[in-house]
Amino acid sequence: MKLPVMMAAAIALTAATPALADHHSSATIVEAAVESPQHETLVAAVKAAGLAETLSGDGPFTVFAPTDAAFNELPEGTVPTLLKPENEGTLRSVLTYHVVPGKVTAAELIGMIEDNDGSAALKTVQGSTLVASLSGGNVILTDAKGGTATVVATDIKASNGVIHATDAVSMPG
Repeated sequence: MKLPVMMAAAIALTAATPALADHHSSATIVEAAVESPQHETLVAAVKAAGLAETLSGDGPFTVFAPTDAAFNELPEGTVPTLLKPENEGTLRSVLTYHVVPGKVTAAELIGMIEDNDGSAALKTVQGSTLVASLSGGNVILTDAKGGTATVVATDIKASNGVIHATDAVSMPG
């Protein structure tokens, strides 16, 4: 394992979002997201999908949380359409695709990638797989449709898991 590279990547990613890195670990994943000024769209989506109670539960969960900027990159009208009550099932599928059972820290994820010849398959709560890999010291998630998201902040601790912020919304197949 390339520990110096791994540590440098984790430190750099956490430093990129100091408001999240300073979060207190006594809050749940949902409370941590509510406190983040970069995850307002995610919080609204979690509430619209009826997932707030689940993600406030015991867990543990690892959440790859798209930032507001990530949601803004979706085609125009996508977010308002997903937030409509009649699309709750689709929204729930998209959101649970960003959740992995268990607590996976950045160091553990990088170790999994390195131990598996450069990529790690992550089974999501939604049921599909996200593939994590490294590129230029960054963790990259490749979704079922071939889209990629870069992890931009890591190891945001919560009482019921950990959050890693991403710069794109991953889409299930």
